[in-house]
Amino acid sequence: MKAIKQKTTLEKRLEAKARLVLKVNYFTIGFTILFSGLCFFFLDITKIIPHVLLVFGVLNIINTLLYHKHKNLTLTYNIVSILTLIGACTITLYSGGIRSPFIFVLALIVVAGYVNRKSYGSIYLNLSLIIIVLIYSQSLLNFSFTTNVVPEKSKDIFALFSVFFSVYLLGGVFGKNLLNAHNKLYKTKDELEAKINEKETLLKEVHHRVKNNLQTVSSLLSLQTRNTEDVELKTILKNSQNRVISMAMVHEMLYMREDIAKIEYRSYVTELAEYLVRSIKGTSSNITLHIDIPDVKLNVDTAIPLGLLINESITNALKYGIIDDSKGEIFIKLHKGDDDTYILNLGDSGIGYAETISHKTTKSLGLKLIHNLARQLRGSVVRDISKKGTHYIVKFKEIHQQIPSTSTPAV
Repeated sequence: MKAIKQKTTLEKRLEAKARLVLKVNYFTIGFTILFSGLCFFFLDITKIIPHVLLVFGVLNIINTLLYHKHKNLTLTYNIVSILTLIGACTITLYSGGIRSPFIFVLALIVVAGYVNRKSYGSIYLNLSLIIIVLIYSQSLLNFSFTTNVVPEKSKDIFALFSVFFSVYLLGGVFGKNLLNAHNKLYKTKDELEAKINEKETLLKEVHHRVKNNLQTVSSLLSLQTRNTEDVELKTILKNSQNRVISMAMVHEMLYMREDIAKIEYRSYVTELAEYLVRSIKGTSSNITLHIDIPDVKLNVDTAIPLGLLINESITNALKYGIIDDSKGEIFIKLHKGDDDTYILNLGDSGIGYAETISHKTTKSLGLKLIHNLARQLRGSVVRDISKKGTHYIVKFKEIHQQIPSTSTPAV
């Protein structure tokens, strides 16, 4: 759908350019044929100039008719530009050289070039400057291979029509169309900004509602935990509540910040880790957090599964690694590797667990979740047995999706 919209926009731009080129062609055809007749019958200019104007008009008619068959705007524009360049140079040389008012037609070619394409504008600008310098040089050296065919009595009228043609085409055609295009551009820009602001507001509201719904689920789990006497069930419910809260934090941060697509991951991990320590060990614990995360922002599709993975690792460390009220340390380090890969080091100074235990052999849901979430992140997780306690090395890449997801990932 997006590609179709872009194609439609490009087609509209092409149509606008085509209308402008054809409008210029129609005007110049009419003017040059009319000017040719005026030169021949009223201004007593019978050599070179009226013939050049007439030939230009006829050739431009043919060029315009051919466009309606081949629809190649670039070809049509370049043909008329070359014809205009040749015609303007010839008429300028035979109507006074550097003093000829018809020399201003060269500026119209430059303007037309920039309207169509920047590269065309640069080419015709340089050509026009070279031609002007050459025309000036021959007058400076008092050498000219042409003669002024405009009679003295007709010079003023010839100048009037030349200036009229240049000013009207520059202001009445190019200027008017460029102003309309400029106004439409800003109007479209304002409309797009309004739509973007509206969508951002709606998306923020979605994140806010998702966060509220997750907090409601968390409250229900908390209520159920208080009304349950089974210790094992209490643990399961509490773990589920922490997982829900870790997801709710992502949506809360997206709602609270300007950037609604990505979250600052260092502040998120710090808040999550501190919450888990308070929730499991209490407010006065002997746990020291070592968090080393650069200023990196991750999108919601990466942030949630990675947050759940960190949640499981810290929860296991606080419950089974660092026993009771003993002192302990938790290490969380995130850095960027090669090929846009992130490396996450998770660890604790607890008692650890046997090397024979793995996510395939254990009944622990937390350990299974860590490996499943690493797979969801299209990455891998390896246990580092060289250090005391439990340590993991997680490698992953940021998940890029065209449509940001606000739903809970499947684990």
